[in-house]
Amino acid sequence: MEKGSKGTLRTALPAPLMSMSELAQLGGGKVAYIKVMTHDEAKELFPAVENLPEGIDLYALHAADGTPLILTDSRQAAIGHALGDELEIASVH
Repeated sequence: MEKGSKGTLRTALPAPLMSMSELAQLGGGKVAYIKVMTHDEAKELFPAVENLPEGIDLYALHAADGTPLILTDSRQAAIGHALGDELEIASVH
């Protein structure tokens, strides 16, 4: 432990076990996550998609490295796509 300002004790953080690049590769193309998005977020991430519905949640399926895979209007459709591509869905909070 180190002594910080005003006499407080600080615990030094351990060095990362993997680099950001290694973390992005985690899952080897077999892990994905689903993110709930607003209309504006989806429009920014999927600019080629026209006529996005407003006022409802949209669901984006992403590869473990953050690459967007699909955009849909239901969580079940996103899950179905992941299962069809034999992807394991990770819980992200």
